[in-house]
Amino acid sequence: MNGALHANGLSKRYRAGWALRDCSLRVPSGRISGLVGPNGAGKTTLLRLAVGLLKPTAGEISVFGWSPTEQPNLVLARVGFVPQDRPLYRAFTVDDILQLGRHLNPRWDQALAVARLTRLAIPLNRKLAHLSGGQQAQVSLALALGKRPDLLLLDEPLSNLDPLARREFMSGLVEVVAAEGLSVILSSHVVAELERVCDHLVILNGGRVQVVGDIDELLQLHKLLIAPRVDPKSISGDATVIRATHTDRQSAMLVKVGSEPVRPDWEVHDVSLEDIVLAYLGNPAAATLPAPAMEKAG
Repeated sequence: MNGALHANGLSKRYRAGWALRDCSLRVPSGRISGLVGPNGAGKTTLLRLAVGLLKPTAGEISVFGWSPTEQPNLVLARVGFVPQDRPLYRAFTVDDILQLGRHLNPRWDQALAVARLTRLAIPLNRKLAHLSGGQQAQVSLALALGKRPDLLLLDEPLSNLDPLARREFMSGLVEVVAAEGLSVILSSHVVAELERVCDHLVILNGGRVQVVGDIDELLQLHKLLIAPRVDPKSISGDATVIRATHTDRQSAMLVKVGSEPVRPDWEVHDVSLEDIVLAYLGNPAAATLPAPAMEKAG
């Protein structure tokens, strides 16, 4: 499958230290990829590198085979980016901001942007400063979609939104992806929302890629084992213990299962995506797979 975004040995250092270190991954096209990790893991840095707002300290990144820094016009024409702070000119009306989008983007689709906001009952003559947080998020999304992008990058678009606004935003996103066949990378701390809409996952932890893969496969590969109290190091076979908790009589272990069957006297339970994410974030040394060997970007 062709990739929307490739990174090979990608690293970014700020004065205070490394934000990303030796990251290699491929994000598939035509999918909604969830990007998760703790604060400071490098999620925003990765997205800003993808649109050329930052330059790598080392390594390479490409979007549809093009370099964001060496071929910015080719990349920016195909990418819609909604940053976490949703920078909007608050003194502008909604129509003003759409007109700005029309003048700045050669592939701009005014009818699409207007139709989305009209359907959401967001008045075009209302100043952005007078819109709710959820409405401002929808305007930001309409601006990104009006570019007719092939890749949509969303950096914490659900932050500061109430549950209803989050649901409406995500429903609109799924609708657009289904209709347009977009590729999406969605950074969020709200893992429950990601599980509803994403089919691919990337976990960044400590500036490194810790987990990458299809969500359905990750759910099949990970199980919760309940057994009489046992030392996780003593588990035979090729299962990998990601997280273990113990009582006096019992052990509960979230594991990445291997090819060998689990002991028949142990209970085996399915886990949620949130269970998997929290287990890995709590164990930075664990990883699902070795870092993939990547071809040269661009």
